[in-house]
Amino acid sequence: MSPDALNSLFALCIGFALAGALTSGYQALAQRPAGFGLLQQGVVPKSFAAVPFLVFAAPFIIMRNTLRGAQVERRRAEFVMMATVIAGFWSMMSGTFFLMTLRAAGLLA
Repeated sequence: MSPDALNSLFALCIGFALAGALTSGYQALAQRPAGFGLLQQGVVPKSFAAVPFLVFAAPFIIMRNTLRGAQVERRRAEFVMMATVIAGFWSMMSGTFFLMTLRAAGLLA
């Protein structure tokens, strides 16, 4: 496996782990699961604060909603595959940003 592919795989895993940790932490504090409905509260400071949270938590939310929809609504496999690719790419990008931030802060070599 090439170093670039390994780096992308690591970023993908870190992105999903970060998304899972954020949504689990939110659910522990708010006693309800996180979702994109956080943006539908109107123009209030909570909605603006939800944007950075959702940027990093979105891959987990997308996959949770997709898998739940596949079980309950019997969604087609093509839809599940497309949502998985989107969540994976999003996770890789957020993981890359997180790793770059750690490197810039000097916490990661």
